[in-house]
Amino acid sequence: MEQQALTIALVGVLGIGAQWLAWRTGWPAIVLMLAAGFLAGPVLGYFGYRILDPEAAFGDLLGPMVGIGVALILFEGGLSLDFRELRKYGEGVWRLVFLGVPIGWLLGSLACYYIAGLAWPVAILFAGILVVTGPTVVLPLLRQSSVQQRPAALLKWESIVNDPIGALCAVVAYEYFRATVEDGGTAFEVIPEIAIAGIISGAIGYAAARLIAWSFPRGHVPEYLKVPVLLVAVIGTFVICNKIEHEAGLVAVTVMGVALANMHVSSLRSIHPFKQNVAVLLVSGIFILLSSSLDLSELRYLNPFEVAGLRLFLFLLALLFLVRPATILLSMLGSSVPWNERLFLAWIAPRGIVLVAISGLFALRLSDLGYADGSILIGLSFAVVVATIVAHGFTVNFVASLLKVKGASRPGLLIAGATPWSIALAERLHNLETPVMVVDSSWQRLKPARALGLPTYHGEILNEATEHNLDLTPFQSLVAATDNEAYNALVCSEFAPEIGTDKVYQLGEGDEDDDDHRALPASLRGRALFASGFGVDDVQQRQQEGWVLRRTKLSEQFNIEDARESLPNAANMLLLIKPDGELKFFTHASAPEPQPGDSVISFSPPREHSEEKAARNADRTAARKGSKSDPTPDPA
Repeated sequence: MEQQALTIALVGVLGIGAQWLAWRTGWPAIVLMLAAGFLAGPVLGYFGYRILDPEAAFGDLLGPMVGIGVALILFEGGLSLDFRELRKYGEGVWRLVFLGVPIGWLLGSLACYYIAGLAWPVAILFAGILVVTGPTVVLPLLRQSSVQQRPAALLKWESIVNDPIGALCAVVAYEYFRATVEDGGTAFEVIPEIAIAGIISGAIGYAAARLIAWSFPRGHVPEYLKVPVLLVAVIGTFVICNKIEHEAGLVAVTVMGVALANMHVSSLRSIHPFKQNVAVLLVSGIFILLSSSLDLSELRYLNPFEVAGLRLFLFLLALLFLVRPATILLSMLGSSVPWNERLFLAWIAPRGIVLVAISGLFALRLSDLGYADGSILIGLSFAVVVATIVAHGFTVNFVASLLKVKGASRPGLLIAGATPWSIALAERLHNLETPVMVVDSSWQRLKPARALGLPTYHGEILNEATEHNLDLTPFQSLVAATDNEAYNALVCSEFAPEIGTDKVYQLGEGDEDDDDHRALPASLRGRALFASGFGVDDVQQRQQEGWVLRRTKLSEQFNIEDARESLPNAANMLLLIKPDGELKFFTHASAPEPQPGDSVISFSPPREHSEEKAARNADRTAARKGSKSDPTPDPA
């Protein structure tokens, strides 16, 4: 019991620690998770100090735990697949599924047999598993990189849809060879049986989704039980369908997730943050479990100084530079996908949890059938995972830039509401090369922004269709600046789970002790802009008085105190722009620490305002009386 509890704690610490380190360093999270698992398990174990041994802690339960985790990850991935995306990217998705899978299976089989030297049955089975990429590796990779919307969507759909298909390919191959060895069966006897099992499993998954979509909105499940009921439904569907056919449960949960996503059940929106958190925990935990459970003896086949190891090393090169590129280029022939995006897809294909889990399962079964090469699959699958994750994880940004499929490299700002002040802010940031987008439901209110050449989106930002019609990837911060304070709070509340509660802002009062001037509690609002907490009316009034947004560049010789002295006394600091483009806002609750090289954007009165103007005029009058020289130039 104590060993199991310690193992669970270590898995959590290593997995989430690797995720946090990836966030701080910008390194691929999946690479760091694999490294953490290898170090805690087989590497330290080689020296006799192994601190993590999942197989010893969980025994026979490890396989079912990993299987259920993969099922939940596939279900969560399916929830992100909206058929409305197929209107724009459907051609590429269908080609990757209906052409990419058979082409990849064929080319992978040839590489496994002729280059890796595997027996034909083992080669065909392993190549079937190799068609998967998997959301456990692709989605974190896309999350950390900035790739344009179409190639990112194609990689996402391929990873989620092809995962259960690859598992079924392996099942078809195994059942065929098992039937051949034991019963003398043929492919015509095996394939229809598995196809029917897959169809039945898909129907069960759809029925489970339909039941959820019917019961949740009608109040048959209380709010506090919705998440537990959904999790139990997913696990139960997975287990039941696996009883029908091995790995058919993956088909069922994927269909269940996709079906629920496209039934647009409004009551499911509230659980999206929870499911995302569960997905991060599961991905982190499963990667640590699988990599730490590896035994270095299983990698003895990968010694490049031996003939067998050299062949497997050449196989990895063929997989990266021949099989995947040929699969994509052949399946995309004649499509409307641009060539630069095809080449990007041809390179990015990291393998993950499903490959390792299914390979380990069939390695034992192939050995039982008398295929000695079956035991090689465990080490080879880990080699494929490590090679593809390292190769693609560290090069995705470089390749995306090289092929011009990289999105905005600087963090962007999404502005809800086209008001004179928000348009002025958008113009200022746009001129500083910060990606910005002004969203408003009124075409007329967007007219001044369009006249300035600013990026705009005409539509209701809270409409679900906006999420699919507008690429939100470039925007790491949001400012809600409409005339309606309550609406601004609603926008911030809606986008906080996706962007982050510390990245959504709105205009509003900053005096938390003054209830008369605070219509909404802080828990319902975004962070209030400006240290003074200027509200909507405050900003509008000052905008009419001629206040402007000024930019001040800081340096070693000109610090933030100098900047404050150079501005009018009434000026309010709004935000910092770091040299890498990161935006840090001054709020009523906190202020960023300015550094040399930062740019400060302030909201300040015009230079010729009130006392300044009077003092300047007095100085000019005195100068004219005392000297015949030209008047002093106006520094404004």
